[in-house]
Formats: sequence, structure tokens, C-alpha cells
Amino acid sequence: MAGHSKWHNIKHKKGAKDAKRGKIFMKLAKEIYVAAKQGGSDMETNSALRLAVDKAKSNNMPNDNIDRAINKATGNVEGENYEEMVYEGYGPGGVAVMVEALTDNRNRTASEVRHAFSKNNGNLGENGCVSFMFHRKGYIVIKREDLDVDEETFMLEAIEAGCEEVEASDEVFEVYTTVEDFEEVRNVLKESYVLEVAELSMFPDTYTSIEENQQEDMNKMVDMLEDLDDVQEVYHNMQ
Repeated sequence: MAGHSKWHNIKHKKGAKDAKRGKIFMKLAKEIYVAAKQGGSDMETNSALRLAVDKAKSNNMPNDNIDRAINKATGNVEGENYEEMVYEGYGPGGVAVMVEALTDNRNRTASEVRHAFSKNNGNLGENGCVSFMFHRKGYIVIKREDLDVDEETFMLEAIEAGCEEVEASDEVFEVYTTVEDFEEVRNVLKESYVLEVAELSMFPDTYTSIEENQQEDMNKMVDMLEDLDDVQEVYHNMQ
């Protein structure tokens, strides 16, 4: 993973958030709804809900919205029935792409995702065609300006907490963990530092280099996919 910082992409997304805040809140509410529906409303025992709520709060989602999504999932009222879907395919130049979605209409979502691929010189593939190239890991970001210790001390603390790897840049420290150790590492670091990002995410094992014009098409495809109401996350291995 060294040299392939995810932070650059996250900063780009954060910069565009104000214009799309309503849509982002809707996607976060879906994630909370599904987590609560599947595992109940107790965040002590439902780690998926705990992560979804933390993610919502880091995006400044109002508590009322969070509570409404949980109550909707666990109450006796008739509500949506979302299904988790994963789409796989190739972008321009053979870039591997994975799309995670929550949908109440799989035909609609499949059609919209396929259109985003084909419109931007990509191809939607069969399940399993690229997923073997990705692995889920814990990912934590802490800004340097939020540290009151030196770099070496912080790295030692992160390693002692159980992380796999720490990458340092001028702006941030990026901490990577196994899925199993993520919550423990997060909880330890949370006691001393402000966590800018703390999530489970997919990371590619290898990266693909493509031409500049193909990069433009790839970026358009990712933007188009992320703008779909049903799409929660888009992962790829473009260099």
C-alpha cells in the first residue's frame, strides 16, 4: 500500500460534499438503517451500526437523522427493504472496479451502474472478476496538526495498539489494520487523538497505470457512479 495514499481521494470527496450534502446524508441513513435492521439498535453489540453512526457523525450528519434511521429500522412501522449488492467490472485501460450498493430495486441499480460503465469506456463484469484483487482493511487518518507528540512516538503507539502499517505525509498519518484489529486500534487511538477518518475499506493488492485520457474517463465514471443514489462506495486500482 505504501505510496498509494487514499487520503488524496478522501480530500477530493470532502471538498465536494457541501454541494451534495443531502444526497450524502441519504446514503449514510441507508447504511445506518441496514446495520440496525440486521443487528439491532444496541451499538455496544452491533459493531456495524457503531461504525455507520461514527461515519455519519464524521460527516456532520445531525443526530435527529441518525436516530430516525435507527428507529425506522427497529420500529414496527413499514419501511424500506434494502439489499446489499456488489458490482464488479473494468474501467478504461483495464482498471479493476468494485461498486458497493444498497438498493430496494436491484434491476434499476444494475441498469444505472451498467450505464455508468459503458458510457465511460468501461465494462461491467461477472461477480468475482475483480474482487480477488481487493482486500478489506481498517483505515484511520489523523491530521498532523492534531498531534501533540512527535512522529516516532505516534508510530510506536499505533504499532503497539496493533496496526499493520503507518504511512506519514506532510498532512496526515494513515493507519492500516486488519479487519479483526480495527476496533481495538481505533479505540486506543481515539483516547488520545482526533480521528479524521475511521472506517473499513477495500484496498487493491496491485495498481494499474493508464494513459491520461483514460484517467479522465475513469474519473468521470467514478463521479457518475458515486452520484447514483443507490451506490455507497466505489473502489478501484487506478495508479
